[in-house]
Amino acid sequence: MTSVDLAAAQQRVLDRRQARALTSQARAQLRRSQYAFELSSRLPYPLDSWSQTGIGAWDTIKGRDGTRPAFRVGQVDAELLDEELLELLKIQVGGALKYFGSHLREEWSSEILLALRAALFKLSIWDHNASYGAALQNLQYTDARQTGPLLPTPTHWQKAWYGLLSVGGRYGWEKWNIWLADQEGSYDPLSPTIQSLSRISSAVSTAHSIAAFSSFIVFLVNGRYRTLLDRILRLRLASPANHLSRQVSFEYLNRQLVWHAFTEFLLFLLPLVGVSRWRRWLSRAWWKAKTLIKRGGDEDDRSSDGELSFLPERTCAICYQDQNPTSTAENEVLAVSGASGGVVGSAQTDITNPYEMIPCSCIYCFVCAISRLEATDGEGWSCLRCGLLVKECKPWTGDVLTAATTPKNKKSVSFSDDDDKDAENAA
Repeated sequence: MTSVDLAAAQQRVLDRRQARALTSQARAQLRRSQYAFELSSRLPYPLDSWSQTGIGAWDTIKGRDGTRPAFRVGQVDAELLDEELLELLKIQVGGALKYFGSHLREEWSSEILLALRAALFKLSIWDHNASYGAALQNLQYTDARQTGPLLPTPTHWQKAWYGLLSVGGRYGWEKWNIWLADQEGSYDPLSPTIQSLSRISSAVSTAHSIAAFSSFIVFLVNGRYRTLLDRILRLRLASPANHLSRQVSFEYLNRQLVWHAFTEFLLFLLPLVGVSRWRRWLSRAWWKAKTLIKRGGDEDDRSSDGELSFLPERTCAICYQDQNPTSTAENEVLAVSGASGGVVGSAQTDITNPYEMIPCSCIYCFVCAISRLEATDGEGWSCLRCGLLVKECKPWTGDVLTAATTPKNKKSVSFSDDDDKDAENAA
């Protein structure tokens, strides 16, 4: 048998299966209609005529799709995933725009959402017939106007109207509500036109909410159209495979639980390891290696060359380092001081309440020295002026003047008149 004959035979088999499925569906529908007609004919007048219309509408609502049951949980999760993705992208764009001004994120929020929704629609539904949330749930949009064993893809007109209403319609409605809110919030009295437009807008919003709620109730019954827009455009989320697993996947939940347990374990372990101690040890080792490289590898050279040894004595090296973290090299500091008249430091970096470091005798502020010593947990820190390891400090006594001592021998001073009187009394 040639390949042409084999393809023709497969097509005939497919046509027979389709015809058999259509015949079985028609017979089942006929049986349901006959049973409903028999039940309704037993009702008294005029309920028998009313029931015919109600039964037809109920059959339309509760009708299922044979071997293709709807996966309602997956469809709802797809919508939630799309909203979460949009919110994450909005946060990222807002964080990027803050460097151009904090007002851009608030003033252009509607335009940012419009651009994000348009980009997501083009890259997902227009190109692949499924949003990112639907793709994670193994679902895609199909044209529900056609029936058959194969699920037809939506037409370009359906996708174009979907994008226009879901992207452009939301943007227009948001801008309309913002404009009405600005008009109602003004100090001027509202005109009759604005009041009428506000009432019409509220009525339209209420009607849309009621229609969306009714559509969602019908969706919970038959699982066909997830949203009101899908029902209007006859777009339906369905699985491209004939066999769909109805079990909910907990893969992402398991990942979140594992990551949460791992982070809790790290939070418990890091304080025991002592990250700050290892960081201080690495910083001292790096400083020693850098000092040896600068000195040409001579380890016996004990010259007192600290990182900020060139600063004047009145300047606290710690205060200067905290206020100038980027310019600590001597050449950079001297260049800046030369541009400012040859003065290094400022009034904010002068030493207040001086304390002397042990054993190098360098002078620092009391608060700066105590803060560094407490941060090292008794292991010491490298002096910024001489590079020695400092573990203790004491008050500086260089500006204390000792009181002058009085001599032990005392001299008495008397006048001549007093001496004569004493001599007469003795005689």
